[in-house]
Amino acid sequence: MQRPESAFYPDSVLTPRPDHASADARAHTGSYRPTACFSLNARATPGLMPRVLELFAKRDLVPSAFIARAQGADGGEMSIDVQMEDMDRELADYVARCMRQIVGVEVVLVSEKRFAVTA
Repeated sequence: MQRPESAFYPDSVLTPRPDHASADARAHTGSYRPTACFSLNARATPGLMPRVLELFAKRDLVPSAFIARAQGADGGEMSIDVQMEDMDRELADYVARCMRQIVGVEVVLVSEKRFAVTA
């Protein structure tokens, strides 16, 4: 298994890469499976986790990973990390924008990691 290639996109500004860069990456590693990774920080409220999961459920998607942690001295903040395999960049950007609209969400970061598919 090869080590994942990771690209970080602060503030979810996902600019398209030139076609030759994608072709070079595929030629070097074979085909790959992109995984969208979302990380958000928000006020801890009872409805936060279902609202985040709803963005995937209404698109008939099941995240490959979902981790939520209460943070802060009084547990008043929450950090949520979600990973979704085979999500294209445009949809990941849209979902990140939707996450930012959830009441209490302060920061949403999105990144993409790629695993080479080997035969």
